[in-house]
Amino acid sequence: MSDNSSENIINQDFKITRTDREATYGHRAKVFWLTGYSGSGKSTLGNRLEEVLFHQGIKTYVLDGDNLRLGLNQGLGFSPEDRQENLRRVAEVSKLFIDAGLVVLAAFISPLEKDREMVQSIIGKDDFITIFVDCPIEVCEQRDVKGLYAKARRGEIHQFTGISAPYEKPKKADLILKTAEMSKNQCVQDLLALVLQKIKLEK
Repeated sequence: MSDNSSENIINQDFKITRTDREATYGHRAKVFWLTGYSGSGKSTLGNRLEEVLFHQGIKTYVLDGDNLRLGLNQGLGFSPEDRQENLRRVAEVSKLFIDAGLVVLAAFISPLEKDREMVQSIIGKDDFITIFVDCPIEVCEQRDVKGLYAKARRGEIHQFTGISAPYEKPKKADLILKTAEMSKNQCVQDLLALVLQKIKLEK
């Protein structure tokens, strides 16, 4: 039998629980999953919202697709299989952060519905809130803050969402932010209202 067999792994029963942490922090732990095209504004909104929450004393952490690919997921490419594994790892990290009592703001293109459903199944339906950052591909391409769309058009990047790979809009989202029509401040305020509603502790 391999030393790596799951039979040799014991789930430790730690004394401090998620419930203890939530009671200490004064808010529930949840994952707010921002999905949308590259350039739609996911990371920008996540970073700005974290600032607002942080100054309100709420324990938060932003998970961003680019940042995780520089470290934890640096060996993964952009094939459908690698994208799925990328998101599976993110889901497992998010699950740990929830146990730590944190409000997680996760900004990931996550283009396929089946992969978002997989993430939700790992995190748990009650703890997974979907925010669709809805911005037309034409606007995202005009912004092209990273120069990625131009590279994709030249064939330098393969499997690029919106150009050579599909994006499936969420069948059901808890919030839709039309970032081509709304100001950044309005988007943040709408996000903040949703977050505060979802993380409120019952008295």
